[in-house]
Amino acid sequence: GPALGRSCHRQQSSGSGSGSASGSARPQPLEPSLLRFLVCPLSKRPLRYEESTNELINEELGIAYPIIDGIPNMVPEAARMTHKKPPAEGSEQP
Repeated sequence: GPALGRSCHRQQSSGSGSGSASGSARPQPLEPSLLRFLVCPLSKRPLRYEESTNELINEELGIAYPIIDGIPNMVPEAARMTHKKPPAEGSEQP
């Protein structure tokens, strides 16, 4: 079958009208190509980008690094605890 999840759809962020943000300034998303090189400074493990909160998540340690203006703030002091319990075996997603 088709390899799902590996699809490399390139999104050109340029050419989306004028650059005037109307009212609310959207948080600048992370550059997707950066994600391959970013690892947690504490565990040296890869991080997962959470688009809804604009954070880099370390599932293993349960911490999230904020992304400010598209730049990950990867100092341990800036990380917040996600307080997510590790998923049990065979747990159903909400």
